[in-house]
Parts: sequence; structure tokens; C-alpha cells
Amino acid sequence: MRHSKLVPEVNAGSMADIAFLLLIFFLVTATISSDEGINRLLPRECPPGMDCSSDINERNILRILVNNSDDIMIENQIVSIENLKDLTKIFLDNNGDGSCNYCQGLKNSTLSDNPKTAVVSLQNGQRTTYKTYVAVQNELTKAYYELRKDYSMKVFRKPADKLTKTELQQVKEAYPFILSEAETK
Repeated sequence: MRHSKLVPEVNAGSMADIAFLLLIFFLVTATISSDEGINRLLPRECPPGMDCSSDINERNILRILVNNSDDIMIENQIVSIENLKDLTKIFLDNNGDGSCNYCQGLKNSTLSDNPKTAVVSLQNGQRTTYKTYVAVQNELTKAYYELRKDYSMKVFRKPADKLTKTELQQVKEAYPFILSEAETK
């Protein structure tokens, strides 16, 4: 005759319920960031029958090239990522033709006429890293953001987050974000 030991059983049903409730709690309370990527508005397609290829004065194009080694060049001179924002601001806010009454630039004859005609041309090498690409985009965005912030303080005497929709539209029209990632000729 075999001696069998009786082993007491543990009721694990309630532990499974508790684990399931904890899982649901963490899924519901966890925040999932969905703001990833670069927020850009694509240009509208040219309507049929219209000529959308316009000649741009050479001085109104800021050529930025990021090569395969992640070196950043502006007008064939290597610059650091830290200097990119300031150089972009100087180019955009130049007021070369004197038509911009809100620009505070140097009126350099080799830089842009005014922010409304200035184009930032960005070209990347095939092996440019995504990290560098995003860093360059961030610096360009910061340059426009700072110019728009200064404009809103100068013209409306209030920060950009306190502007009405029409005032915000006026700020965007004063410094339009014109970025070309196509090859320039």
C-alpha cells in the first residue's frame, strides 16, 4: 500500500484576476507618445495650364548640403550644427533690397532680399544619417521660430502663443517657411 501525502492546493484563480486587472490598469494609464516625425506641409500641386517654375534670384537661395559623412556645408563652407540656426537667421532677416520694414538684418548685398523671397535649399547625401537630417531640420525650424517670435513681440507686443488666428497668419506671412529639398540648378 502506497502512502500518499496530501499536498494542499493554492487557489490561483484570484491571483490571475489581480494580474489581469493590473495589466489593464497599466495599459489604460500609460501614455503613448504619438508626436514623432517632422511636421511639414507638402506644397500644393501646380494647377494645369499654369507655369509654376519661377526664377529665383541666386542671392535669395541659401544652399545647405549635408554630405555622406554628415558634414554640413553652407555655400561650400563647412559649418557646425550649432552655427546653422544663426546663419539661417542672418540670411533670412537680411533685408537686402530694403523692402522689409520689420527686418533687422545687415542689408548685405550677397544675402536674401527679404524673408518673403528667401528660399532655404536643403540637399542630403544618400548616406546622411537620419539623426543629422533631423538635427538640421530642427535648427532650421528654430531659426524661423525665433524670427517669428521676435516679430510677434515687436509688432503685436505679445508672445506667439497669445496671438489670434489672424495675427498668427500675419506672422507666418512675414516669415514664410520656404524649404526646398529638391536639387537646385
